[in-house]
Amino acid sequence: MDRCIVLVDAGYLLGAAASLLAGEPSRSRITVDHTALIQALRERAESETERPLLRIYWFDGAPDRVPQPEHRRLRVMPRVTVRLGALTRSDGRWAQKGVDAAMHAELTELARNRACSDVVLVTGDGDLLPGMMAAKEHGVAVHLWAVQAADGDYNQSEDLVAEADERRVLDRAWITQAVRAKELTGVCAPPPVPRPEIAAILSAPLPESALSATAERAAEQGPPPEAGAGTGNGTQERAAAKGGVPTPKDLAGLRAPGAQPVQHPATATLRWSSDKGWVDRPGAVAEPPEVASMPTLAQLTTAEQRWADREEDITTVGGDPYEVGQVFARRWMSRLGDQGHLQKLSQLYPRIPHRIDGELLRYAARFGLLAHKDDQIDEHDRYAIRAGFWREIDVPAAAESASAGE
Repeated sequence: MDRCIVLVDAGYLLGAAASLLAGEPSRSRITVDHTALIQALRERAESETERPLLRIYWFDGAPDRVPQPEHRRLRVMPRVTVRLGALTRSDGRWAQKGVDAAMHAELTELARNRACSDVVLVTGDGDLLPGMMAAKEHGVAVHLWAVQAADGDYNQSEDLVAEADERRVLDRAWITQAVRAKELTGVCAPPPVPRPEIAAILSAPLPESALSATAERAAEQGPPPEAGAGTGNGTQERAAAKGGVPTPKDLAGLRAPGAQPVQHPATATLRWSSDKGWVDRPGAVAEPPEVASMPTLAQLTTAEQRWADREEDITTVGGDPYEVGQVFARRWMSRLGDQGHLQKLSQLYPRIPHRIDGELLRYAARFGLLAHKDDQIDEHDRYAIRAGFWREIDVPAAAESASAGE
C-alpha cells in the first residue's frame, strides 16, 4: 500500500522537547497544542515520504492505563489512534511500562500485513531495533525522526540511527509550532496558586462548638511539628490553617454571609463522601426534605444532552479541578426547572447536598483526578472542585436573591 504511517513515542517526543525548551525532561514544564502538533506531524510525514497518511499512532503511558484528558482529546482526532501503556512511580520518578512492546508489536504487524509502504518512527529507544529490522525485511521504508537534542548530541540509540533508511531532525523551530515552555520565576516548578474561594472555605469562621471541638482535637494530637518539617507542594494552605481547618462536621455549621443559619440536628454528622451525606446517630433525623429533593444533574439531563456533554468533556474541558467544578455547576444550573433550588443551595454554603456532591466527585474522576490509591480524590483537589462549583453557583444565586428582595 502506498501510504505512510507515523508511530509516536509521546514520552520521547515531549520529554526531549521539554529538555530542549525548558532545560529538563519533565513534561510538566511545557504546554502542548495537541491539535497543532498532530497537524504538523501529518503534513511533515506526507511531505517527507511523498505518500498520503493512513494513520498516526500515539503511544503513551498513563497511571493504571486510564486515559488522561490529553489522551481523550487525541483519540477523537481524525486519523489518530492512542495506545496506552502503564505509568508507574519508582524511587520518586515516573516510568513507562509496556509502551516499547506495544510499538514493536504494532510496527511488525503493520509491516507483515503490508498496510503501508513507509513508516515514520518518532522515538529514541533501541528496544525498537528488532521491529525496525523486521519492517525493512517486509519491504517497508523506515524513516526515523529525532527531536533536536539540547546539548547538540544524539538523544537516540545509535543502533536505531544506523538501521534507519531515512533520518530527520525535528528542530527547535518545528517543535515550537505546537510546544511552549512554561514561564517560571526562578523555581523548577510554578508554586501552587491558592484560589480565593478555597481560602474562603478554609478560613470561614467556625461556630463556637466547632472551635471548642477543634481545640480538643489539637490538644489530643499534641504540639504541632516544628516549622519546616515536611512541607510539600499543595500543602501551604492547609499548613497555614493547622489546627483550624474545618472538618466536615464543622462545615455543616457554617452559613453564607446574609443567609439564614442552616437548621440541622445537632447530633447529625456530615460526611463529604460520594455515597453518604447526613449520617444519623440514634434519635437523629435525616437530611432535610427540601435538600434531599434537589435534582441531580443526571435527572436533569436528556440523552441528547448527555451525548453533547461527553463531546465537550473530550474536546474542550481540561483536567483542572476548579474548571471541572465550574463545568458541572454550569450544566446543573442551566437545566434547572425550579430556580428556587438555587436559593436553597446558596443557604447551604459551603456544604453541597450529598447526592449532588457525590455526582460531582464521580464526574471529576473521569478527568483522572484520582490519587490512584484506593480511588480517592486528593484532598486539595476536592476543595478545588467544590470551590469551582460554588464560584459558578455564586453569581446566579446572588442575582436571584437581589431580585427577590426588590
